[in-house]
Amino acid sequence: MKLSGFTFLRNAEELCFPYVQSILSILPICDEFIIALGKSQDKSPDILYQLTKDNPKIKIIETIWNEHMQVKGYTYAQQKMIAQFACTGDWLFYLEGDEIVHEKDLDDIQKALQQYKNDPEVEALAFRYYHFYGNTNTYLASPTWYRYAPRVIKASVRSYAPDGLYWLVLDPKKSNRIGRYPKAKLLDNYIYHYGWVRPESAMSKKISQVNKHWGKSEGFDSKYSDIDPKILMKFVGTHPKIIEGFFPQQEEIFQANTHHILTKKEKRQRFKIKLEKLFGLDLSRKYFKKV
Repeated sequence: MKLSGFTFLRNAEELCFPYVQSILSILPICDEFIIALGKSQDKSPDILYQLTKDNPKIKIIETIWNEHMQVKGYTYAQQKMIAQFACTGDWLFYLEGDEIVHEKDLDDIQKALQQYKNDPEVEALAFRYYHFYGNTNTYLASPTWYRYAPRVIKASVRSYAPDGLYWLVLDPKKSNRIGRYPKAKLLDNYIYHYGWVRPESAMSKKISQVNKHWGKSEGFDSKYSDIDPKILMKFVGTHPKIIEGFFPQQEEIFQANTHHILTKKEKRQRFKIKLEKLFGLDLSRKYFKKV
């Protein structure tokens, strides 16, 4: 069995992605790791090419982003698929540049890859998520922030990405024009997502870059503290060792702005949380069909 890891990156150093830590977090179980590297204005290409010298498993494909595509993140889908199509493994592990896998979970992931390798009902493996926010002691608990997502898919499945986040599958028994979410086994392992811990200046640059490819206005016009405090939860676990020292060390949970006025989206979010507690529901969006 062969496992290919892959991702896409551009200006990762300037935008404060823990991209090296992300790659190295799953490299021990990968037979190769493919990076679609967009033309960058920072020193991340130099860092990544140096990384390939120390880790021959890592391969870089230099790409040019389509700056004219501004529809629903399709540029990100293009970059994701460039890397995926270059993979040669039986399983393909997609990890974004601000996502890290804990070293304690690597054995479990390998066992799942072996267990479901020949199971036709399992097309992908999904993970639970910690979305850290403001600092590494705080994560978000809300149906608005996806709680699970598929991150590993079989190379034998006809999959494609309509944006950078998820896959759709073309079912050979049905129309080639209709995509569906992959059938996935939900593991008890987590992806540690640090995208909302980076400095706000880097977040503003990142949001500007993302919004441009979604046809939205550029800029991050709020602060981390402008958030519903009810969804901020204290993290009591351990972080992956590889991320130690990357972010400033803080001891307390992140404090929201006490004068923050809830947005319409946050009010809907609170209503969903009440429904979940009242009826034992899970109203978060899932990008897979649970097996």
